[in-house]
Amino acid sequence: MSTISPLNSGPSAPQPTGGKKAADKPKSDWLGPAILTAKTITAAAECAPFPYIKGVSGTVLVLLETVQKVKRNREDLKELCTSTTEIVTILHDQIVTHGNTAAVKFKALCEELESYLEAVVLVIQNLQDQSKGFRGRVKEFVKSSSITDDIAGYQQKIQGLCSKLKLVAAINTNLTVVDTNLKVDEIHAVVTGPSFAVAPVAQSINNCPPPSRIFQGRQTILDKMHQFFTTDSGKQLIYVLHGLGGAGKTQIALKFIQESSTSTLNTTETALKKIAVFKGVGDSAQDALEWLQSKKGWLLFFDNADDPKINLNLVLPQCDHGNIIVTSRNPELRTYGEHSPVSGIEESDATTLLLRSAAKESSEENLQVAAKIAKAGAFISKSEDLNGYLVLYAQNRAQLLREKPEQSHDHYACTVYTTWQISFDQLSQPAASLLQLCSLLHYTGISEDIFSYASKYRFPVWLPPKQELQEPLEFLSHFIGSTGEWNSLKFLDITNEIKSYSLISFDAATKMFSIHPLVHAWSRSTLVDEGSSCLCVRSILGMSISAMPDHDMILSSLRLMPHVDFVAPFDANVGADFKAAFWAIYLGAGKLKEAQDLIEQTSEKYRLVFGEEHPASLEVIHRLAVTYKTLGEYKKAEKLEVTVLEKRTKLLGEHHPATLMVMGNLALTHRDLGEYKKAQELQVVVLGKVTELLGEDHLYTLTAMGNLAVTHGDLGEYKKAEKLEVTVLEKRTKLLGEDHPETLRAMGNLAVTHSKLGERKKAQELEVVVLEKRTKLLGEDHPGTLRAMGNLVLTHRSLGEYKKAQELQIVELGKRTKLLGENHPETLQAMRNLAVTHGNLGEHKTAQELMVVVLEKWTKLLGEDHPETLRAMGILAATHSNLGEYKEAQELQGVVLEKQTKLLGEDHPETLRAMGILAATHSNLGEYKEAQELQGVVLEKQTKLLGEDHLETLSAMGNLALTHSNLGEYKEAQELQGVVLEKQTKLLGEDHPETLTAMGNLAMTHHRLGEYKKAHELQFAVLEKRNKLLGEDHPETLWAMGNLAATCYNLGEYKEAQELQVVVVAKCRQFLGDQHPHCAQAMRHLASTCRKLNQLKEADELEQLIQACEKGL
Repeated sequence: MSTISPLNSGPSAPQPTGGKKAADKPKSDWLGPAILTAKTITAAAECAPFPYIKGVSGTVLVLLETVQKVKRNREDLKELCTSTTEIVTILHDQIVTHGNTAAVKFKALCEELESYLEAVVLVIQNLQDQSKGFRGRVKEFVKSSSITDDIAGYQQKIQGLCSKLKLVAAINTNLTVVDTNLKVDEIHAVVTGPSFAVAPVAQSINNCPPPSRIFQGRQTILDKMHQFFTTDSGKQLIYVLHGLGGAGKTQIALKFIQESSTSTLNTTETALKKIAVFKGVGDSAQDALEWLQSKKGWLLFFDNADDPKINLNLVLPQCDHGNIIVTSRNPELRTYGEHSPVSGIEESDATTLLLRSAAKESSEENLQVAAKIAKAGAFISKSEDLNGYLVLYAQNRAQLLREKPEQSHDHYACTVYTTWQISFDQLSQPAASLLQLCSLLHYTGISEDIFSYASKYRFPVWLPPKQELQEPLEFLSHFIGSTGEWNSLKFLDITNEIKSYSLISFDAATKMFSIHPLVHAWSRSTLVDEGSSCLCVRSILGMSISAMPDHDMILSSLRLMPHVDFVAPFDANVGADFKAAFWAIYLGAGKLKEAQDLIEQTSEKYRLVFGEEHPASLEVIHRLAVTYKTLGEYKKAEKLEVTVLEKRTKLLGEHHPATLMVMGNLALTHRDLGEYKKAQELQVVVLGKVTELLGEDHLYTLTAMGNLAVTHGDLGEYKKAEKLEVTVLEKRTKLLGEDHPETLRAMGNLAVTHSKLGERKKAQELEVVVLEKRTKLLGEDHPGTLRAMGNLVLTHRSLGEYKKAQELQIVELGKRTKLLGENHPETLQAMRNLAVTHGNLGEHKTAQELMVVVLEKWTKLLGEDHPETLRAMGILAATHSNLGEYKEAQELQGVVLEKQTKLLGEDHPETLRAMGILAATHSNLGEYKEAQELQGVVLEKQTKLLGEDHLETLSAMGNLALTHSNLGEYKEAQELQGVVLEKQTKLLGEDHPETLTAMGNLAMTHHRLGEYKKAHELQFAVLEKRNKLLGEDHPETLWAMGNLAATCYNLGEYKEAQELQVVVVAKCRQFLGDQHPHCAQAMRHLASTCRKLNQLKEADELEQLIQACEKGL
């Protein structure tokens, strides 16, 4: 067989020499030797039977000769030419050394390089030809920026191939694998012992083993390793793969070595002593280290460096070169260099691995540890029964994962469970106990706080007795310092011990521990007395929750709920009873039915054990009332809270914090029942007494202040509410931080008040922040997040952003229905708000259908006199009005106004709003005097209550102006409308729907005063903006079109008027129906225009259609 002889020029291309050149002499020193090297390699390749080697060397020569023809800016191509020359030189040397095997494996690299080089040559030739054709004979061949930009991508890829090839050459030359798990003690002794004379290192094999034949996935880690080792950093490169035993660390390392190698590795896998013998430099470990320090091209592989007591630095060559890979269960070794944690395989890769191992269907149960998946595949392949394996696995997981298949795809000696057992046996007793107890919690989200708060548990005088908690107290004592306080350093030492074997993982960002699901299940199987351990864990969790501060309960609930769910099935009739603690978690996490079940069970138990008057029973009844209130069962809650308040006042006194707490909650229930005055009276008392008792900066004081502020808002006292809410937000931010749920609650309440004060942009800014932070903190399905979404929706709507509002409302309603049920008050509020938005978008039928349902449910749930019921009735009345059903609307609105006046008083904003809506319906029915009388009252009261610039005041002013216009009092109307338009433009902007309504109303008054040009100008602007904002089919757009048509008619522009009117009539018939009053009015206007255009037949047909519609035909 023909061979290629080594070149005298050495393994790399000649480097350019220094020295100053004459100004007119081109810098070609580096190019000549490169061309000579390329010609020599090409000639040598002609003698070898490897066409792709010939091809790539020939292409390199073409590139160099093409560059030689470049007259200007040749230096821009120097780096590219050097890299390509270096590549063909290394290729030549590798083929000389390894022959046909290397040549075959280099085929893909050669073909890839050749395609890049051909493209670069073409770019250079094109640029050269282009420069020759320029008029005026451009002096420069091409500017540097042009040629470097055109070849940059190819140059980067070629340099990557060069780096990869260098690593391959190093690995092919010297590769050593040290099995640290078996020989680390001996290696340590060799390096540190006085004479380096030790027993021979464990038996070695003659080459590096290949990875498992069914190796799958891990491409992200492999890519990261390739990128790391192909970086020319000028220092020793160390890469650590750390993770759980059986996760696949060794296989990744072997796969990387296989991918980086171009031939069968005829090198050694042994310890340091064998390296020296193999290389002929001596027979000691020191000889090996000195050899490694003196040679640059080697890769050292330390496999299974697991023992945390070993100082790996003692067996690392002390030099600034070489490549080292380390696999270990100890994550602390990542400090030696670049690293990757090795844990679960991607699901798609796990499925493929199982299929390749079993040659059968995939399993849906996949915990994604490589060794376990391969184990499953071996069983399935042998039994040919996938479903059978799943059943057997569920029943006999421990046994199956302890067994090793007879026929294996790799060299891994240990089974999954025995691998972990070896690590577990090295743990101290406290560390082993902690791992086992954590296996009885959920496998994610385990924090130090669970145990530290449990150590602070204070025993109540009634339950549970201290002797029932001896086991958890004894366990917690391992982490108590000499002062009797929790010692975080002790806890850290023990968790670090477990981490050093990768049996747990730690997330520094969340400060949470997690256990791989398989390790979690295995650890649980090591328990001697699982029942006793379950009681211990349940007690620790209950003690922890009981000791947590109330203001942290929402966040704690989300973190602890998976753990509570995990321990809930334990027998609650044995050991200490912590149902009340678990209730707080379920309530805070929004799992209301679970909370109700727990607290009702506890209430019944305490009533039987202690009696109804006992403080423990009263506390549980109070919690039951809170649960009923959260579920929207306000009457039930009120009854219980009145009872608890009466008994606590008698038992503890009216100034006791427990008494004040239930008084505050009763006030909230009054507010939920629409009894705002009762609520306010109680809240004033609570705030005064809590401030006196705890101080004005205490969190309970701020809660009382925030609750009173909300009630001020309910009573229309917005300025009072704003003042208190600003104080609460400022103090909560200082005490709890800006991201705490209670801070966000205060921010949300202030946003609502801003909106009520007409400061809608301020409100929107705050609400966007609240929703974003609550979603991140609580999750998108939490009731608090949905509340924030609902508030933002209302602000979108008030700003005229109806589509945005509708999109969010549909999501909100779906989530609330799923979470709370379709009859919950918050679900009904979401449904009501969605109905209003449908109305804003002109979808009046849809709005009416929803509101009929909402009114029926509110009436059933809260009674016909509740504010929510009256609010629903008023909105239903508005849909009747929008559909032209004015009599039905008037009837409902009269009822609403009467009841709200009685319930809230005649000056309440809700009452004034109802009065204004009834006035509008009077106007629609032509009862203008009645409308004007009511509107005058509304405007006077709104101005006094909210100020003359408030949006509610401006709305009242606009409505009164319309009535003046309807009564022929055009000047009075025009004066008011001018004020309204100016102020609304300033407050809301010129494109807001309410501003456009004001503009349209003023235009209509101009029209009625005969000022048609002014009217036309305003109406055209309104139509254009409405069409853009709401779409051409929206009722408000059609209304604007009809008004503009009327003005065109009066200006004698009949053709323009008719074009608009035809559209209005068609769309009115489509969306409102022929019998709607607006539709009949539009047809009359079109008929009139037809007569003006002498289209008498068309006019008569329209008149007949109108008559038929009015008769209901």
